[in-house]
Amino acid sequence: MSIRGRRPMEEFSVSFLDVICCGFGAIILLLLITKTVAPVLLEKSSVSLEGQVASREQALHDIQGQIRELRRQVEQAAAQLDKNLLALAAMRKELTRILGQFNATTEMNDEMRRQTLKLAAARQTLTDEMERLLGLDFRRQSDLVGGIAVDSEYIIFVIDTSGSMFNGAWPQVLRKVQETLDVYPTVKGIQVMNDMGEYMFSGYRGQWIPDTPARRQSIINTLRSWSPFSNSSPVEGIQAAIDTFYAPDKRIGIYVFGDDYSGGSIEEVVDAVDRINVADESGRRRVRINAVGFPVHLQRPNARIYRFAALMRELAHRNEGTFVGLSEFQ
Repeated sequence: MSIRGRRPMEEFSVSFLDVICCGFGAIILLLLITKTVAPVLLEKSSVSLEGQVASREQALHDIQGQIRELRRQVEQAAAQLDKNLLALAAMRKELTRILGQFNATTEMNDEMRRQTLKLAAARQTLTDEMERLLGLDFRRQSDLVGGIAVDSEYIIFVIDTSGSMFNGAWPQVLRKVQETLDVYPTVKGIQVMNDMGEYMFSGYRGQWIPDTPARRQSIINTLRSWSPFSNSSPVEGIQAAIDTFYAPDKRIGIYVFGDDYSGGSIEEVVDAVDRINVADESGRRRVRINAVGFPVHLQRPNARIYRFAALMRELAHRNEGTFVGLSEFQ
């Protein structure tokens, strides 16, 4: 009798497979349940965002308002800029017109000045030639240019250097000195002193300054800042000029520049000048006295400016000169 061998033991049984299948089925069921069930809120946040949203909306509203205000200001500034540009264009147009008139006036003044210089030069040339032909005793009926005699061979400036003149009329003084020099193309000597008799150039004390273009320019340059002490009385300067420079063989013209007179008796001054500025054999005084009154105190007139005008008018009249009173700062 044959003996059958025993069946070998199976490593995996049916029960094991069943368990595995059940496990996979459970996992699938869990997945299905998780997908279909709505999420559950586990914990509610304690922070509310409604207040932040409201504040952000308010900030946005404020920023939009600021933008509108800035746009309004920009529009106003642009409109004002347009107005300013129009006004500037009008001002430029007016300036161009005024400059045109000024240039035309300047050209006319330059031409008049050139003609005046030519006339003065011609008059001096005629003076020498007529004396040669007609003799020293010949006298013309008119020796005037612009109302002032210009036949002097020597000229002396006696200038009031007081504070009122220096601070109130000095630019005009510079112009008048320059104009006076211009109407004398050539002279034999020049001198400048203040109303106290103090010399502008101490090196030429008691001497005539040679007439050269460089000396004339030096006089103008020095005069710009020249302000020695003054007592607002031209008497001392006039007397010093006549006492020092009077000579029978010289024709001298004194130009007095001032604005007022603070001295004493006018009659005594006139008589004193008469004694030192004597006439020559033909009855002609060798020193002419011309005067220019500056309108420093014209807005508030006082007795001193009237006394200056009275004194200089009488001195000019007696000493064959001219008194010119300026009514404005030209």
